[in-house]
Amino acid sequence: MRTGKLDIQSTTYMEMIDITTHIEKITTTSEIETGFCFLFNPHTTSGLTINEGADPDVREDIITGLKHIVPMRLHYQHVEGNSPSHIMASLMGCSLTIFIENSRPFLGQWQKIFFCEFDGPRSRQIHWRLAANI
Repeated sequence: MRTGKLDIQSTTYMEMIDITTHIEKITTTSEIETGFCFLFNPHTTSGLTINEGADPDVREDIITGLKHIVPMRLHYQHVEGNSPSHIMASLMGCSLTIFIENSRPFLGQWQKIFFCEFDGPRSRQIHWRLAANI
């Protein structure tokens, strides 16, 4: 099993960063033909998701939708003031499991892998593990 970390630098308060190329590089250099790529985000105000990557407006629409679902100004108790970021991160989730086929992430035609920043800008890390089929 191969493991590592991917450094990510967000540049705005909320953004979806396409990390697909980085994950492809990890899988294609791994010598694992068929298996799994596990991604884990240890941060409580960011998430991971797979969604459409062809149209950048989809990313903005997702953020707009999350802001509609999670009010930015509510009487939150958390003293740091970033409760909406924690809630959005919980909605997205902190991990992904991706099939590896032909040493590449197995994704649909329009799918990309995104790191979702909800409390940036920040320096972040994603932990990854690759496992061959058993």
